[in-house]
Amino acid sequence: MARKLVLITGASSGIGDAMARQFAAKGWDLALVARREDRLKDLAAEMKAKNGVDSLVIPADLSRPGEPERIFAEIEKAGRQIDGLVNNAGAGQPGYFTETGWADQARFLELMVTSYLKLIHLVLPGMEERKFGRIINVSSVSALLPVSPGHTRFSGTIYPGAKSLLIKVSQSLKAEMIGKNVHATAVCPGYTWSEFHDVNGARQSVSQLPSYWMLKAEDVAATAYDAVERNKAVSVPGAWYKFMTGLMRVLPDPVGEWLIAQQARRAMKRAQATQAAE
Repeated sequence: MARKLVLITGASSGIGDAMARQFAAKGWDLALVARREDRLKDLAAEMKAKNGVDSLVIPADLSRPGEPERIFAEIEKAGRQIDGLVNNAGAGQPGYFTETGWADQARFLELMVTSYLKLIHLVLPGMEERKFGRIINVSSVSALLPVSPGHTRFSGTIYPGAKSLLIKVSQSLKAEMIGKNVHATAVCPGYTWSEFHDVNGARQSVSQLPSYWMLKAEDVAATAYDAVERNKAVSVPGAWYKFMTGLMRVLPDPVGEWLIAQQARRAMKRAQATQAAE
């Protein structure tokens, strides 16, 4: 019997790479998607040697319309079915809303929202028919906390809203698939050590955060895998972020907004002080 296959987007680094390692350790074959083919090939070879699993390597830029359909077709052409989906590909859109052109915002939406929904729409009918499926949407703790101007400066004005949508979609999918053994989870990590912060220019600010704010990608992946197996619609990795999101649920909105703003100011001051010292 063929092993189950999980499609993972943004698999060349960070959380996507960690997700691939997590699923491979559990005996899943992999369909690895990202722009950097060389990294995908290296990861595929490593997972074959370490876990004995097979991988399909599919270079793709999910900010381009039509890529989800092409990826799905390539997997079908290889004679495989998609039993799991990890929607992880993403990037920030640095700059405030009025500082960026609409073409950049449109690419952001294609990558962070439309590609996720297209892939779900492509794989879900087969999962429903076979009575098995696992879908992980990588959201963000920013979807569960008051908005911070400092965060939107580096990640984008639309970023928290896009991530919030993934939570509601995951909850809706769970409700629609009751009794069909198709699970959907939105995992909501906070700051995680990865290349994401280098790409969006936030590395200096992030490096000033207390260590307990920073998550490891492998811990996020393990939390996500456990949550989707338990059919938990929303999962927040890390004790600190569990505490923060729980606190924000009970505090009045103005108080929560003030606390987040204060933390953002402290982080900015630390970053400026470091920059001045250099």
